[in-house]
Order: sequence, then C-alpha cells, then structure tokens
Amino acid sequence: MEGKRFIYLDHAATTPARPEVVEAMLPYFTESFGNPSSVYTFSQKNKAKITECRELIANTLGAKSNEIYFTAGGSESDNWALKATAEAYAEKGKHIITTKIEHHAILHTAQYLESRGFEVTYLDVDENGLVKLDQLKSAIRPDTILISVMFANNEIGTIEPIKEIGEIAKEHGIIFHTDAVQAYGQVPINVDECHIDMLSASGHKLNGPKGIGFLYIRTGLKLRSFVHGGAQERSRRAGTENVTGIVGLAKAAEIAFETMEERTKKECELRDYLIDRVLAEVPYARLNGHRSKRLPNNVNISFQFIEGESMLIMLDMAGICGSSGSACTSGSLDPSHVLLAIGLPHEIAHGSLRLTLGDENTKEEMDYVVDKIKEIVEKLRSMSPLYEDFVRKNVQ
Repeated sequence: MEGKRFIYLDHAATTPARPEVVEAMLPYFTESFGNPSSVYTFSQKNKAKITECRELIANTLGAKSNEIYFTAGGSESDNWALKATAEAYAEKGKHIITTKIEHHAILHTAQYLESRGFEVTYLDVDENGLVKLDQLKSAIRPDTILISVMFANNEIGTIEPIKEIGEIAKEHGIIFHTDAVQAYGQVPINVDECHIDMLSASGHKLNGPKGIGFLYIRTGLKLRSFVHGGAQERSRRAGTENVTGIVGLAKAAEIAFETMEERTKKECELRDYLIDRVLAEVPYARLNGHRSKRLPNNVNISFQFIEGESMLIMLDMAGICGSSGSACTSGSLDPSHVLLAIGLPHEIAHGSLRLTLGDENTKEEMDYVVDKIKEIVEKLRSMSPLYEDFVRKNVQ
C-alpha cells in the first residue's frame, strides 16, 4: 500500500462505530448483562434502558416510542415490512408497488412474494433516479395494498420525493413503507409530515454497531409477529433483546441528529469539491444521480472505457477504499441494476465508482483521491482497445 495511506470512502457500505458509542455499549456486555425479560431489579434496569433508547429513536422521527421495533438490521426490517403486510392484507388485495432501484432486501423479498401469488409493479425512474409520480399514480389499482419506495438510493444517492409519495399513498388508503437505511441520520425525517407508515433503518450506517436496526410501524397497522417464540417487542418480534446493540444504536442516532446540520454541511462541501474536480479534470466522466437532491456524502461517477473492478483494485493499492457501481465485485457479471434503471448502457455502467464520505474525511484527502483517479483512469484507458478506437475516430 502506497505510503501505508488509508482513506476510507465506503461509508454507504458501513461506518466505524464512534468511540462514544462503544463506550456506551461496554457496560452492557459485562456489568449490566441481565435479560430484560427477567423480573428482578438487576434485569429491569436493562428493560428501562431499552425504553429510554426506544423513546430517543422515536423522537428523531416524530414518532411514538411504541411504534419502534428493534430488529437485527435493515434487511430484516425490509423483509418484515413487506412479508407481514402481504400476509395481513392479502384479503384486501395482492398488489404491491416498488421501484426498479430498491436495495436487494426489497427486490428479493418482492420476488419471493411474487412466487407466493402476489403481483408486484416495479416503477421506472428518470435519468437522475427519481421516481415518476405520474407513473406511480397510474400503477395504483383497487387491490394495491403497499407502496415501498426507498428514501434515498444507496448507490447513486438520489433522495426520492417521499412526502409526495406518502401523500399519494394516504389519498388512496395504501400502506407506505420506506427503506431509510441510507437516509436515517443523514437527512431530517418526520414520519407524520411524509405520511410514512413503516420505515426501516440500520445502526451500522450511522456510526453505530452492526447487527441492530429498527422498523417503525405506525399505530393501527395490523401486522403480525415476524419472529415467533416470545413476547419481546410487544409480541411482534421474539428473541432476547440485543441490549448492547440497542444502546449503541440509540447513542449513534443521538449523535447523528445532534451533529446533522454541521456534519452534512461539511460532507456536502467535500462531496461537491470531489465531483467538480473529477468532472473537470477527467474526460468522458459523468455523475450518476441527481446533482442536488442527493445524500450529502454520496459521489457516483461513471468513467467511459474503464472496468470498475480494475479501478477498485488500483485504488485499493493506493490506500483508497471505495466501491463500484458494477456488481462484478460480488461475483456477478451484470452491471448495477440501479445504473441500468437510470438508462446507462452496460459498458458505461461497468465503469462506475461510488465514493461515500464520512465526517472524518478531509479536503486534502479529496485532492489525493482525485490525483489517483486521474492516474488510474489514464493507465486503464491506455490499455483499452475501445478507447484507442474511440480516440482514433474522433481525432480524424
């Protein structure tokens, strides 16, 4: 690794737990280890702590504390929202609406429900990744029971018109779920203002621990138990509560919302600086996602005549952690479903790079990253017969 430098720019994948979060969690591994379901005072203190954490998280959303259900993370919350709604409201209808750019926790669950007799409409998005509200309205049927649209996209950072979608859902009496795993702690969210009925979030995306998340379920929804076996989480999700995780999640959420304004202002400045430099200094590059309606820390750029996986490996050798818009790094030869949905051809989608910032990143690091990207792109293109042909045809 060059100069043993380490620059972490993959905060959309996971984030480091803050020292304050670890400190808050530690006593619950050792001193306060009691099972909250036990009746003696020693354990009841942990039950009271969970209640305190539940109230704190509810307050960040403008929700009631009894509407917050702790889970193992975003994927479980997404599965619960879709499967439990399908089961509970199947008599009313078997039609679900989602989008083509959702996280696979939603898409694969939707496909599972299709195999169980449900119909799913997958909405298109525009070239910036925004849901087309007219298409949403026209997709609604008398038997539509659920609309699930992510708050912000994990790959291209586009923030969806959640309030407008919530209004459409409410007007038609349809349950509205949003996967807010990337957005929670990054942008303000009020479940009442946005008419959100269910919301998924995960701790490790906001400098909290892995293995903990929550699902907000609006009072009045008749969703049944997701995990059977005990009376935890008001008999809807059995299993001994992950007290240490819950404490860590609540502490991370508390810090994230207290620091949001200042932190995201800095992230936006660094994000825009990085985008502007790359687009100005690297030819045949394009930004993916909406230029302004995007997460404060998200940069996703496609480079023509480049293979994303090769770029990632070379960035890693330079001490830079990023991810690719291409799914080839996970063993698939297919490019990102999100990039294809916004209209990118396969060859350009394969050459995409996602860099997601955290509050510890600096402008000096951004300069180093841009310099390395320029070097890597130039080197990879020099080995590309496609680029050679392109230059020859365009120079003549």
